[in-house]
Amino acid sequence: MTDVALSPPWTRLPAAQQPGWADHPSLPGVRDRLAEARPLVGLDTALRLADELAAVAAGEALVLQAGDCAESFDELSPAHTEAKLDVLDAVADRMAELAGRPVVRIGRLGGQFAKPRSAPTEVVDGRVLPAFRGHAVNSAGPDPAERRPDPRRLLCAYTASDLVLSRLTRRPHPLWASHEALLLDYEAPLVRFENGRRYLSSAHLPWLGYRTSQPDHAHVALLAGMANPVAVKIGPSTTPEQAVRLCAVLDPDRRPGRLTLIARLGRAQVRTRLAPVVTAVLAAGHPAVWLCDPSHGNTFSLDNGVKTRRLADMVAEARTFHDLLTECGARPGGLHLELAADDVTECVGGGIEEADLRLRYRSLCDPRLNPGQALLLLDRLFHER
Repeated sequence: MTDVALSPPWTRLPAAQQPGWADHPSLPGVRDRLAEARPLVGLDTALRLADELAAVAAGEALVLQAGDCAESFDELSPAHTEAKLDVLDAVADRMAELAGRPVVRIGRLGGQFAKPRSAPTEVVDGRVLPAFRGHAVNSAGPDPAERRPDPRRLLCAYTASDLVLSRLTRRPHPLWASHEALLLDYEAPLVRFENGRRYLSSAHLPWLGYRTSQPDHAHVALLAGMANPVAVKIGPSTTPEQAVRLCAVLDPDRRPGRLTLIARLGRAQVRTRLAPVVTAVLAAGHPAVWLCDPSHGNTFSLDNGVKTRRLADMVAEARTFHDLLTECGARPGGLHLELAADDVTECVGGGIEEADLRLRYRSLCDPRLNPGQALLLLDRLFHER
């Protein structure tokens, strides 16, 4: 048997959104060190989350998946992490109170150090620079040298993730870690075998973004072979046929709790784009958990280039999502939010005007809700219906 036949399938497929560091001399050693590192999460805990998600698929609970757009290497102290977990718990508690059901708490944390980008460059202070792709890839500093991708940062991402994940067990409710499984040079070396099963030890719930969800590409092949529960974003150009194919690859056994579909469509497109997808997935018999991401499809830029989102648009998308899923005979499973732990001014609404954005705009990439805005979104979604 050839080496190619023995290699995992994702190594032989195209992969989008990967850094340009394939020829970096440190990359092989980085991969080797990650392959020898201890697992960040165990298979048993990942399967416990799958059980909780199965309850969501059955309509017995909801999900709140929330956290930073991109985590920072500069916010790894116990105080920073505890603040993020406290906010996740507070918003989940409010969601449970309003909905009258338990809420599964999943953080965008402990590994959310990389971001896909729509363009390879961006303009910073009038200079064209390589795009910032998260601290696992490069620095956000306004200098070409700082923007150069460096695979040694993957080792820093592993250490940072370990610090964050070590805080999850000290909570009154189970908290689970998720991040976008974007960087294959990080994720693939962290695949582990346990009890005869292959799983991804970097997160309880790895998920794929809209830009890396091609059914015949490496990212989908990677997650298809893992025992973890997995999630994937559904975007404006996702056709019903593509969605069903994704489900067939990622959830061939149609097992409740295995697959979560996260719709990120935008206020203007959620009804027309999502209904055919939901109908097709239901007809194919996949018991997916359906989450609404009302953040990403509602991003826009001001005249000065600052990206923001309107709380009103996010509320409208979440309401339409809820109504549409119910009309289609599916169960709305919860929310996926980009949420800050402190009182940032990055999204408009809830007392924050466009002129206020300059006051406390701290996101490394996309605009996040602050805790007060997140609570207001829940009140308008559940209480004011």
